[in-house]
Amino acid sequence: MEKLMINNFTRRLVMTVLFTLALLTTFQTITGVKAISIVSYMSEQKKADEVKKNQRISSHSSKQMNLTYKLLNKVEQTAVQISSSEPVVGSPPSLEEAFDWSQFPKKTVTATGYTAGFESTGKQPSHPEFGITYSGVKVKRDLYSTIAADLNVFPIGTILFIPGYGYGVVADKGGAIKGDKLDLYYETVEDVYNQWGKKQIDVYVIEMGNGKLTEEELVALNENETMQVFRQQFMKTEKE
Repeated sequence: MEKLMINNFTRRLVMTVLFTLALLTTFQTITGVKAISIVSYMSEQKKADEVKKNQRISSHSSKQMNLTYKLLNKVEQTAVQISSSEPVVGSPPSLEEAFDWSQFPKKTVTATGYTAGFESTGKQPSHPEFGITYSGVKVKRDLYSTIAADLNVFPIGTILFIPGYGYGVVADKGGAIKGDKLDLYYETVEDVYNQWGKKQIDVYVIEMGNGKLTEEELVALNENETMQVFRQQFMKTEKE
């Protein structure tokens, strides 16, 4: 009985295999396509689908990157708040307002004005040393002006900020300038009376001098690029 069952199973298996082979042979005869080609085709199709999917993802990522770049570029452009092609509204701050002068040592002095003329120096324009300070530099009224001081208090080359006058560079001395006194240079007697007179005022010590001052150093101070906006303000005020 068992032998009969095994024979029947074997016969059915053989018939199934033969039927499958016959079916494949028939398919190949009709279509001209081998069974192995179908498997390869399906494999290649799967790979192609994966490639297309990756291309879509890559394309999407590229679009996101391009969009991000455009947005960043737009942000950078809109971050510019002052255009060189448009005038700045308002006026720049004055020298007194532009800096925190409290960070410098302060000293109270009595300040008067002087000129290079006979009334202040006893020298006429024909004198060979007319307009020449004790340091050797010429008198100057500019953003950094020459001033006279007691050299025991403020040595030659000392830079002071004097509110209402500007920067003063100690370049001269005077017989009447002793202790906490300063003489501020003006070009004319009228300027002395109209613009200054005599004042007790707090001045700020920007830099103590070393006893020397040259024309080159004075020119360099006045032509410092970062200070030109204040120099222009000064020139405009002097003309008025």
